Amino acid sequence: MHKNVIIVGAGISGIAAGYNLKKSCPNKSFSILEGRKNIGGTWDLFKYPGIRSDSDMHTLGFRFKPWIHDKSIADGPSIMEYLHETVNEYELKNDILLNHQVDSANWNSERSLWELEIKFNEEIKNMTCNFLFLCGGYYSYSKPHMPYFKNQDNFEGQIIHPQFWDESLDYKNKKIAVIGSGATAITIVPAIAENADHVVMIQRSPTYVVSRPSKDAINKFLKKILPTRVTYFLIRWKNILFQSFSFFMAKKFPERTKNKILDLAKSEIGSDNVNQYFTPSYKPWDQRICLVPDSDLFNAINNKKASIVTDTISEFQSDGILLDSGKKIEADIIITATGIELNSLNDINVTIDNIKVVANERLTYKGMMLSGVPNFAISFGYVNASWTLRADLTCEYVCRLINLMDKKGVKCCMPMDDKSAYGDDKLIDFTSGYFQRGLNQMPKQGNKAPWKNYQNYIKDIFAVRLMSIDDTNLKFDNFKD
Repeated sequence: MHKNVIIVGAGISGIAAGYNLKKSCPNKSFSILEGRKNIGGTWDLFKYPGIRSDSDMHTLGFRFKPWIHDKSIADGPSIMEYLHETVNEYELKNDILLNHQVDSANWNSERSLWELEIKFNEEIKNMTCNFLFLCGGYYSYSKPHMPYFKNQDNFEGQIIHPQFWDESLDYKNKKIAVIGSGATAITIVPAIAENADHVVMIQRSPTYVVSRPSKDAINKFLKKILPTRVTYFLIRWKNILFQSFSFFMAKKFPERTKNKILDLAKSEIGSDNVNQYFTPSYKPWDQRICLVPDSDLFNAINNKKASIVTDTISEFQSDGILLDSGKKIEADIIITATGIELNSLNDINVTIDNIKVVANERLTYKGMMLSGVPNFAISFGYVNASWTLRADLTCEYVCRLINLMDKKGVKCCMPMDDKSAYGDDKLIDFTSGYFQRGLNQMPKQGNKAPWKNYQNYIKDIFAVRLMSIDDTNLKFDNFKD
């Protein structure tokens, strides 16, 4: 089977890619290959209690599909419903092939085609395409970060990682220890605290936590007087500009921003708690700031249903966890919210004429293509704003590029390697543990445009929508030499 474009992954990025191809490249055939049995990506994978967006849905939602619900901070099932609505509304269902796991992709220079090997029901299928667009995210769905703790096997209760949540788990009236302090832990703790006996969150170091209302009051007001699409557009841009301004201020005035965040937390939970548990050693936005809707985490702590301990783990014991300070946390259930494992190229063995493409040896071009790799793009969202903002822009760019190739009458387009651009290296300047662990797998960014990853939506939107994409860093050819 041959398609003009193959999209890998039917999550937010893959659905956006399908919409944009139908809209902007109507003469191109395409398929969206999804390795799992359902669409949704992250939102179908994670089933732990309280699973929700940590960005507002006016920016996590698609620009072309208004989010109409009152809650801006939405739960997982609502997001899945939204994604299914989008697929049905834009007639993408027949373009999605479920249970199609792409194992390898080889660029055949003689044929100017990508040759794919796909696992389908334990059999291998072969497909070819002119352009390969990876939209499968940046972390492993099968292998989360699961450090081994000393004497872990001695614990007599249940140990569960949120990525493999058992929906039949009964935690009612149980003592629960949650290891971790990132977005997953901060979501799970208040969600299970409602029915558990008590929940203790064990953190090695604190995280910045900011409370926001789950419902946007301005959105609620505008919906009464303006059409849905107008309201969505205005609220989306309000939030984009607020996010951009907040990030700029955090980088420009880190101490002032830190004090503002801590003061807000102190008004919720008191100075002692903030000083002990919510004051990180790093600057705001060196790691992602965690959002809690309607103060749910703070309320759980204030109501004595949850508590936090800042310490390191010595060992697991039969009935709980012994900390290095000597304190013991009794637990019936231990939840290891210890993070994700990054992967590159969607865990696909990508080769050019059967020579392996090592992502960490390549530069990213505009954060979406790789130097020296023809007819190939990757969707990678923002770390300082909603993922979908950049996914949408990447999809628009890919469509413009495909149309430009047609206009030029060429089969291939490839960012040319620029040795003078090497030097910045890290794909993103971010200190979160999961990024630091996985950076050696990820592509590198350069020290100047278009190889530098600015993580700036305003700058990117001008580059993708308003400026010419035909530049000297791209080689357009039929590659017959």
